[in-house]
Amino acid sequence: MTLPPTWTCSCCGKLHNGLPLDFGIFFPDYYAGWRKTLSADEIKERSLFNDDICVVDHEYYFVRGVIELPIIGFPTDCFRWGVWCSVSKKSFDEIISLWNADPSGHGPFFGWLNSVLPLYTPSTLNLKTNLHLRGNNLRPKVELQQTDHPLALEQRNGITIERVQEIAAALLHEKES
Repeated sequence: MTLPPTWTCSCCGKLHNGLPLDFGIFFPDYYAGWRKTLSADEIKERSLFNDDICVVDHEYYFVRGVIELPIIGFPTDCFRWGVWCSVSKKSFDEIISLWNADPSGHGPFFGWLNSVLPLYTPSTLNLKTNLHLRGNNLRPKVELQQTDHPLALEQRNGITIERVQEIAAALLHEKES
């Protein structure tokens, strides 16, 4: 079964082409708050940031990964949250050493989710995670540890196409405001 080519938005009532299946958080939550208090020069001096990693004050280490939520009834598709996880320096150093190599046989690496995802209560901040490195320049897969948090349940049990539409509608219209 393939995803429907169009969907009706619950926020605006319009018919949209293509259902977005990827949403990402640009900064780790800690870094986003930390940088608000500093000048651009201080940020540059005290941190390293790119699309995949973030280091603050040689003390806080973050890796970007992907939480995949299977879509019920669509076995070849999943909804993806691009997120950040806080990891120890030891884990960070090992992840970096394996980044461009074959990571098979290494990890998973324990981390704390450092992304507040909208639409989830309670907050997703600091959920326990395991990062699984993948080859082919793919970002690590983030596996939430088993809890009764709604996001962990969605990762474990899958989400409906209606839930994907609900997330897409809320986030697409959030960007407009």
